[in-house]
Amino acid sequence: MRTALIGLDYIVDIMHPDGKIARCAPQAAERDIVARFNTAKEIARERDWLTVLVKVGFEAGYHDQPKHSPMFGRAQEFGALDLTGPGTAFHPDLHVDAHDIVIAKPRVNAFHGTRLQQTLSASGIERVVVCGVSTVWAVQSTARDAHDRDYRVVIAEDACAAPTLEEHEASVRMLSGIATVTTTGALAELP
Repeated sequence: MRTALIGLDYIVDIMHPDGKIARCAPQAAERDIVARFNTAKEIARERDWLTVLVKVGFEAGYHDQPKHSPMFGRAQEFGALDLTGPGTAFHPDLHVDAHDIVIAKPRVNAFHGTRLQQTLSASGIERVVVCGVSTVWAVQSTARDAHDRDYRVVIAEDACAAPTLEEHEASVRMLSGIATVTTTGALAELP
């Protein structure tokens, strides 16, 4: 089955201790999700899966920033999520290579306002494995949208984090109704 591994928002501003809005950084570090996602990428390479790294951010000048958004409305004030700045660089421990497709998204959902759907369709993708931060927002919204677009959805939960473990676990429980929940180590066993 043609599969894509999608990594969401493994960027400095969101999940590194030096990030400007890094509420997930402590849980991401405690759960060691970057290392786990790197393992998922190795499995993806071995299985000839498409790998897509998606990062949230806004163009220079923040013209595409939703000013009224409770989540993104103050990004410019903090100097966060600027696609031309260091905060939207991928986490320094993330293994990024030339085979990865990199997509910037202007909202929570990786499909909204991006070329993700076209990329998946052009590659004949039937199943997506979703990982990232935050489980509560980006992982949930992207997984739900992928489900509604008729992809088979898999969540590698040990490569995901939220601000708290409780929020992460609650999100995973909700997603189990529309997705297969597994671990990065078990990805090699997917049919």
